[in-house]
Amino acid sequence: MGSPLVSCVVGLFVWFVSAASVQAQTSPSTTQSQPAQQAAVPSSHVFGSDAGMVLNFIKPDKTADFEAVVAKLREALQKSDKPGRSQQATSWKVFRAAEPAANGTTLYVFVIDPVVKGADYTVSTILAEMFPNEVQALYKQYADAYATGQNYVNLTLVSSLGQPLPSTK
Repeated sequence: MGSPLVSCVVGLFVWFVSAASVQAQTSPSTTQSQPAQQAAVPSSHVFGSDAGMVLNFIKPDKTADFEAVVAKLREALQKSDKPGRSQQATSWKVFRAAEPAANGTTLYVFVIDPVVKGADYTVSTILAEMFPNEVQALYKQYADAYATGQNYVNLTLVSSLGQPLPSTK
């Protein structure tokens, strides 16, 4: 998918989220009352499609914390010797919306195109592989940045608008 198309898709999602005030499905942190050890064991997420998006609703005063964890995620993916992690790094982009999202949150969109088939995209799992001694603190920083949570979106390509139409002969 080309960069203009990705920008268009991201723009449409940002508009939809802002206009409709869509609430996120679940937060990466389980609850504030659970111990940090339990909070750092989220379920895995494997996309079941060719491309995916994750909408992240972040507290406006926690964007620096979120971006710091994203930087560690990038480092983990790029330095990993686990098969598929470098492919994930190549196809995983992180966008921040210029406009405020629902309830004044800051929207970050993970765009993964193409998805690495069978790969786990759980941030804490990837961080734990490379930073086992830091993962608890990193996950707490990551989870505390969320206002309402995340929405995972599996995407199926319907049309590639920059490509010629198929022959009808």
